[in-house]
Amino acid sequence: MPVKTRVGALGSQPQCAGVSDSAGRADDAEVQPAPVTDRVAATREVSVSAGRPTRMTSQHITLAGGLTTGRGRSLNPFVILDDATGFISFAEQVFDATEVADARTPTPAGRLIHAELQVGDSLLLLADAQEGWGTHPGMFQVWVFDVEAVLARAVERGADIVTPPTPFYGSLTLARVQDPWDNLWWLYQPVPGQPDPKPAWEGGPDTIFRTLDEHLRSTR
Repeated sequence: MPVKTRVGALGSQPQCAGVSDSAGRADDAEVQPAPVTDRVAATREVSVSAGRPTRMTSQHITLAGGLTTGRGRSLNPFVILDDATGFISFAEQVFDATEVADARTPTPAGRLIHAELQVGDSLLLLADAQEGWGTHPGMFQVWVFDVEAVLARAVERGADIVTPPTPFYGSLTLARVQDPWDNLWWLYQPVPGQPDPKPAWEGGPDTIFRTLDEHLRSTR
């Protein structure tokens, strides 16, 4: 029968709840937190059979909160673009993004090999396409206060509207815009009390799907 263990920096030990050590201290007594790297290892719970790990529980696949040792969240997008510096300016002016100054890393040739943008509470990583590389733009969903205002800012800086502001399910207004670096942005604005649109298959507008479909087919 598999035995549950905790894998840590000092090896595997069976979990026995309510056991005290020789000094009489219960194992649930308050102790000083271990360093982050030790906590990361200690929370990797596995099922061991015949001495071999066979399964990691789902809640211990990704790191979150205090377990991460860098900026951002568990998942942070990364794009590779031509003129990454220009894109940084675009994001700052359109989305009020903030560059993480300490992260900017240029190569001797002057191209950025790494940079980071704080967009709201999220982190976007980016770099210039290096010699021989292709570009890899992305698709992003961004929650905004005012879709119309963000679209106007983006268009003033060379972006193209893909989907005009359109009522969407869940009391939302949705729009899409493609920036000059070919990133496609989904803009979501909450509109409390706005009724859901009638589905296209019931005779309602098909703007949300049709505009995206036309755009993606045209950029193949």
